[in-house]
Parts: sequence; structure tokens; C-alpha cells
Amino acid sequence: MKIQAAPCASSAVKNRPIPLSNYISKLFGTSPVAPLQKHMSACAAATAELTPFFESVVAGDWGKVDESRNRIVDWEKKADALKRDIRSQLPKKMLMPVPRADLLDLLLVQDLLANNARDISGLVVGRRIEIPQPLQADFIAFVSRNQDAARKALECVNELDELYETGFRGTEVSRVETLLSELGSLENETDDMQSDIRHGLFQIEKDLPPVNVMFLYRVIELIGETGDLAERIGHRLELLLSH
Repeated sequence: MKIQAAPCASSAVKNRPIPLSNYISKLFGTSPVAPLQKHMSACAAATAELTPFFESVVAGDWGKVDESRNRIVDWEKKADALKRDIRSQLPKKMLMPVPRADLLDLLLVQDLLANNARDISGLVVGRRIEIPQPLQADFIAFVSRNQDAARKALECVNELDELYETGFRGTEVSRVETLLSELGSLENETDDMQSDIRHGLFQIEKDLPPVNVMFLYRVIELIGETGDLAERIGHRLELLLSH
């Protein structure tokens, strides 16, 4: 009687089902999500440094202010380097579950977050801008709340890997939609706080040098831009979900 040989180990390996994530990777090419998340982390880190930066401004410790400014610049430079790498490596012809242009738009808005932190710190350091005592507590709270919006945007972007692997379908979409709703609420709150800060400055501006007042309004506007950019990141993610 002829004895049939057992299938070899290599044949068994060949017959194993391909994991879904590997299948999608083969179909769509190398995922750009991890580099996008790394870039967003650098941008959020630059923004997060604004709280210790302004706490040092309020304390009048310009040595620590300069140290915070240098850390912001370092994070912004890292974000720029990551942005260049992503642009050069993002697949141009390989199929992807979302348009390449939409991912590049997301990358651009993320990068503006780091650029904005650099602009804020540069303006304050360059002119040695001081925060009037009556505004200091509300000012720090305003900065912190805008950072909350940036952190929520980072949380949303960190869900992209799950979305990408499922082709932007399934239960993960509901979770991201909830996060995006929370992000929108935070941005509305920062808008209200910005209005209150501006009104507070208006009430005391007659007692301050006019040029200082002008630059303070500009700093307030740029800080509010942090929350606006975080919301714009959310809008880009909503666009990705719509495909």
C-alpha cells in the first residue's frame, strides 16, 4: 500500500489565510498613517510647550521663556523634516482607501499647528511682551484650553491606523465621530474664551502703551488660531470618513 506523505510545513504555511491587515497592505501599499501620526505628535508637542512658555512669561523669567521657545522651535523643525519625508514617500500610483490629496491636506493643516506655536513664541520673545496682571489667570486658562483642542485633534489622528486598516468603515468610524464632536465643542469653548480675553484687554487698554496693546491682540488671535487649526484637522478627518 502506498503511504501518502504528510504535507510539509512549508505547504502549511503557504495555505494559511492572509491576515486582513497584510492583505490591505499588499493592495494599498505601505500605510502612510504611522508617519502622519508621528508628525501630528511633533506638532502637538510644539503646541503643548506654550503653557510653560506663558507661565514663564507671567513669572517674568525670561531665561525659562527662551528655553521654552527653543523647545518649540526644535519640535517645529522635527515636524518640518517629517513633513518632507511624508511628501516624498507617500505613494503616488498605488491604490489607497482615501485620496492622496486628502492625506496631504491633513498633513498641511497639522504642520500649521507647529508653525503657529513657533510664530506665537517668536512674537512674544522678540518684543518681550508682558501679560497684564488682570488678564494673567484667564490668559493661561485660554492657552491651556487651546492645547486641549490640539490634544483632542491628536487623539483623533491616532485613530487613523484603525480606520485605514478597515478601509474607513465599521464601528471605528463611530468612535472617531464622537471624538470629532468633542473637538468641535472644545473649539467653540476656546472661541468664547478668546472673546472674553479680548474684552478684558479692551477694558484696560487705555492704561497700556498702544503698541503693546496692538501686539497683545495679535498674540491672543494667534493663540485662538490653535483651536481653529485643531478643528480644521477634525474637518480633514471628516472628509476622509466621507469617502
